[in-house]
Amino acid sequence: MDWYPDGDETLQYRTGVHFAAGVAPRVARARWFRDTGRRDIQRELQEQAGWPEGPEFTVRPAAERAARRTGRVLGVGIPAVLNVVANALGGGGSPFGSPSVRGRPDEPENEVDDFPVLWADPGTLARGAPWQLDPSRRPDTYRTHVALTERRLVFLGTTVGSIGRADVLWEVPRDAVAELRRMPYSELESDVRLTFADSSWIRLTAMNPDDAALLIRHVQGAVGSLQQSDLTEGQRIRVDRFVRDLPENAEPPTFTVLPSGIVQVCCQVPAKAAPGLYNTHAILMDSAGAPAEPRPGDL
Repeated sequence: MDWYPDGDETLQYRTGVHFAAGVAPRVARARWFRDTGRRDIQRELQEQAGWPEGPEFTVRPAAERAARRTGRVLGVGIPAVLNVVANALGGGGSPFGSPSVRGRPDEPENEVDDFPVLWADPGTLARGAPWQLDPSRRPDTYRTHVALTERRLVFLGTTVGSIGRADVLWEVPRDAVAELRRMPYSELESDVRLTFADSSWIRLTAMNPDDAALLIRHVQGAVGSLQQSDLTEGQRIRVDRFVRDLPENAEPPTFTVLPSGIVQVCCQVPAKAAPGLYNTHAILMDSAGAPAEPRPGDL
């Protein structure tokens, strides 16, 4: 692994994230950085925080909205990730179900008529978000992740194919997080909004809907995490068998305790067809290591 938490903390979850982009016709594939007066602060971020230059988007006139709608519908179903390969019962299929394309806008002012991905006045926490979260400012081979421990959220940067340590781009204490909320009006319903205690926020896209849901549950404390040393003998045997069947370049497994007590084991495998993306392999098991089904409240 390219990053490890300190010795006195535990990695609870890690997933790829980056700044989201609009899906509504007027703001499709666009993103803005705003203060609470809805001013564009992109140039301030470049001049004061050292951000590199990026594209300048313009909200499309309402007249273009209808003209773009038909073409947009055709493009919405193109996935941003390859797939999630789950193995809850030893077979295919995700234990969390198939993702929807997108939901309905909760906030038209921030999703239909505008699309801020950073909402922050000077001095607020979200102003510290790293520019590397913006796919349009970073190299094509650079990827960003968020790692969650019981103490902090750590934003990491890695280069595809690199075996070196990840770049630590930004750290946020857990007690500075007010809310992590699902934003369903998005490609694959994978967007989340991270709001801080000072009411500033950033909007991110996770690798897939399951990762978005699990990240939220971890932040909320609805699920727990385990180390491999915490597993029962039966669980360790099952995990060893599961890992042996994966490609050699699979990342180490992570262990999540769902509300019912069932343990979810996940491994990410770099995707051959798309550098920087991953296939996620997962199983669910009970305390003895036997295959288990998700129960009400687990999802």
